[in-house]
Amino acid sequence: METLLWLCNWSTLVVCAALKLPQISAVLGARSSRGISLPSLLLELAGFLVFLRYQCYYEYPLLTYLEFPILIAQDLILLLCVFHFNGDVRRAVPYIIICVSAWFILTLQQWILDLAMQE
Repeated sequence: METLLWLCNWSTLVVCAALKLPQISAVLGARSSRGISLPSLLLELAGFLVFLRYQCYYEYPLLTYLEFPILIAQDLILLLCVFHFNGDVRRAVPYIIICVSAWFILTLQQWILDLAMQE
């Protein structure tokens, strides 16, 4: 049974590692981000970040949420591709600054998380 659980965990990680790769390669191959919704991508990224922070806050085992950093990295690559092929690379800077700042504020200020997680 232990082997089956191990296999399931790692197969999930492998699938997540390849989940966005076809979309990223299609964008790079077409040299266009046409058909990719920026608001949808940002919403997905925000959802992944919130869920990852929630899992970290409640100290769940790493293997229960390890796929989310992989998905976040792929979303960030896709986001940069969208900005690059739209000719708006400079517009990506505020998004990245906001994302990184929010993450560090949430990570460093435990009282904010305690307030948000109150039942």
